[in-house]
Amino acid sequence: MSEGALQLWFESALLPGGWARRVRITSEDGVIRSVEPNADPGEGEERHAVGVPGLPNLHSHAFQRAIAGLTERRGPGQDSFWTWRELMYRFVERIDPDQLQAVTALAFAQMLEGGFTRVGEFHYLHQDKLGVPFADPGELAGRVAAAAAETGIALTLLPAFYAHSGFGAPGPSARQRRFATDLDRFARIVESSRKAARELPDGNVGVAPHSLRAVTPEELAAVVSLASGGPVHIHVAEQVREVEECVAWCGRRPIERLFEAATVDGRWCLIHATHAIPEELERIAAAGAVIGLCPMTEASLGDGVFPALEFQGCGGRIGIGTDSNVLIEAGAELRALEYSQRLTRRMRNVLAGQSGHSTGRSLFDAALAGGAQALGGAPAGTRAGVGLAVAAPLDLVSLDAGHPALIERREDEILDSWIFAAGRDVIDCVWRAGEKVVSGGRHRGRDVIVARYRRAMKTLLA
Repeated sequence: MSEGALQLWFESALLPGGWARRVRITSEDGVIRSVEPNADPGEGEERHAVGVPGLPNLHSHAFQRAIAGLTERRGPGQDSFWTWRELMYRFVERIDPDQLQAVTALAFAQMLEGGFTRVGEFHYLHQDKLGVPFADPGELAGRVAAAAAETGIALTLLPAFYAHSGFGAPGPSARQRRFATDLDRFARIVESSRKAARELPDGNVGVAPHSLRAVTPEELAAVVSLASGGPVHIHVAEQVREVEECVAWCGRRPIERLFEAATVDGRWCLIHATHAIPEELERIAAAGAVIGLCPMTEASLGDGVFPALEFQGCGGRIGIGTDSNVLIEAGAELRALEYSQRLTRRMRNVLAGQSGHSTGRSLFDAALAGGAQALGGAPAGTRAGVGLAVAAPLDLVSLDAGHPALIERREDEILDSWIFAAGRDVIDCVWRAGEKVVSGGRHRGRDVIVARYRRAMKTLLA
């Protein structure tokens, strides 16, 4: 083998065609060169029990990890997303570039420990504390890229355009000054983001018009043109109030209005879409777009429950994200997605697909394919370059077969037991582009990353 080659052997591994036994995976320079089922382990090969692909985390605001647990005190009125947003804005007003990088690095390290190997960072913090642009308009995007480089996670950087505080194009509020921008400055942010991403293995850049309330139709078209064929992400129909305000403004619901204003296709990821109606679900599915679901955050904020069963029936594509990063774990997001459907429908195994199918496997496969498409890792509607396949990056998670939840589990039972009967401690090792970044459940840089995060938080929360 060459100096950059790696061989791993697994008693069981989930390949694109299904589970296989006694699998040898050979990579070179971080890319899978061969996958051999029914192979005897060779001398010196690293051996593991269970190997599965790392999952994409298609929607994150990493800096919000710092306020996880700090917004759980009821205010004088009815708490909602909108009251939570005010608390988040207060935090935004204080964080500096070094602190942003420290918090982001912690979030990214915890994503890797939780089974995610690529993240779509929906990045909308652009200016300094006073709302003044940095000399490099992509200064803070560069700090996100630096955190990705430090932790080893694959990054799809999604700089966000935000210009207005509501439908009808009112100006941004004072508390939105750190992320409000104009089109010329945003174009420079995108270019700076591309420069930062070029320094990363498998780095990618798209664009993120924040939401229909934050961009005009004309601005939306201009922002999408800056994607240059890359992914386009947008928040849409997350809140009932958002839907009501959109109808009051233009007479149409947000998703209907989005399809009027843009050509939505397989490059697009519609984040949340919680309050989509059946006709809208059919239209999204027909367009080949992905819906990005963040069940833990949607539950935390009281958003509502996405009609996942109906979207599945349309042949729709989904992925999962961690959004506000209140809890960072791939299995927990998949579990919350299924359990929210069970609670609202009073039935079990809602998203299994059909009789006899594993719910965990159905959820895992959907999140893998949809997330890869949404983050630019695979062409729309294909599995090219996804999972443990030749020519794909070696992004791999090994599970601890000695964990009580996995004892005597086989094939899809492994995924069911990980998602529904275990926590993040079932994850043993994680490789990203052939580099082992997690071993024994711990990120290789955890101590340094946590120490720096602790110093940042002591200042931020003083």
